[in-house]
Amino acid sequence: MPVRKANSEWRGDLRSGGGNISTESGVLKGVAYNFVSRFDKGNETNPEELLGAAHSACYAMALSNMLSGEGYKVNFVKAEDKVHIEKVGDGFTITKIEVFCDASIDKIDEAAFNKLAEDAKKGCPVSKALAGVEFILTTKLQK
Repeated sequence: MPVRKANSEWRGDLRSGGGNISTESGVLKGVAYNFVSRFDKGNETNPEELLGAAHSACYAMALSNMLSGEGYKVNFVKAEDKVHIEKVGDGFTITKIEVFCDASIDKIDEAAFNKLAEDAKKGCPVSKALAGVEFILTTKLQK
């Protein structure tokens, strides 16, 4: 399986500095992010928005796959994540992610849909990663 890459660079201190994010695919290339866009209202992206995008995309794919696997015709699955970041103690913590799902599936009852939707919430790879993933850190200090 492929390993996906993304990279970021931050310059300056937390409040007045800024950074950019790029992805291996080139879909994001030098996209700006900063303190204002993360903790207030700004026009750039932020890690929580990107996390929500990653999870909602993964969730929609996983749920579609589960529904198809059960023989249902999937017209569409739309997912939206609301990622909450809050001050907790001395730092910030992502405290919850609300997942909103809107779908059109032929010939499914609400109970069967809700069970598969819950299974997808627990089973998509990004959900699993957010439940706890090993981080392997490699550092290089520039002089």
